[in-house]
Amino acid sequence: MRIPRHLAIIMDGNGRWAEQRGLPRILGHRHGVETAKTIIEECRRMGVAYLTLYAFSSENWGRPNEEVDSLMALLNTFLDKELQTLLTHRIRLNVIGAIDRLPAQVRDTLFRTMERTAQNRDMVLTLALSYGARDEILGAVRTLVEEVQSGQLKPDAIDEQCFSRALQTSGMPDPDFLIRTSGEIRISNFLLWQLAYAEIYFTPVLWPDFSPAHLHDAFVEFERRERRYGLTAEQLPDKCDD
Repeated sequence: MRIPRHLAIIMDGNGRWAEQRGLPRILGHRHGVETAKTIIEECRRMGVAYLTLYAFSSENWGRPNEEVDSLMALLNTFLDKELQTLLTHRIRLNVIGAIDRLPAQVRDTLFRTMERTAQNRDMVLTLALSYGARDEILGAVRTLVEEVQSGQLKPDAIDEQCFSRALQTSGMPDPDFLIRTSGEIRISNFLLWQLAYAEIYFTPVLWPDFSPAHLHDAFVEFERRERRYGLTAEQLPDKCDD
């Protein structure tokens, strides 16, 4: 089976999963964390090199304070409890987003976990936290403008590679495959630049119900896709290498 080198996932549907069962939304998020653990380990087993999870968007700060506080506590607990798993499976933790907005305790745990896993090489797990793609793109523009103004960079040297290096995902390949759960058909301000040529897979399955079997089904669909990158099918053998 062809496995995406870089898989991105929008983990959607935790709240709806709980509401359908008459449960508090936070219980849906707790079940979603358990699903995330399972999928991370399955991706590592199957050979995914980069896994990026949309865990908390910049827009999510607008949710009720009680829900936000519970999500931050869940994140902190997840990082604390899963450090040994990351070390055992040689998974390096990375983070993108406006992490300065996160509570100090969460930031401390993030930095400690990233430091402890920095030498791991078998998979890179990136958590998008307090993340918004438009903010990321604007930040990259500001960085490049400052470099031009200071004389470090000539305007005509700004190309796609240069711009990609100014993004928070610098050093990572663009995602090959995006999965979004819960039946919503949009990308919700996630990796707008990086997803330009990604294959996209939408599933009605709510995130807490998303299993390794669902992941395998998605990969089967990925394998069926003909990735042409704007070329014709006849050009693919000579021009494209997945």
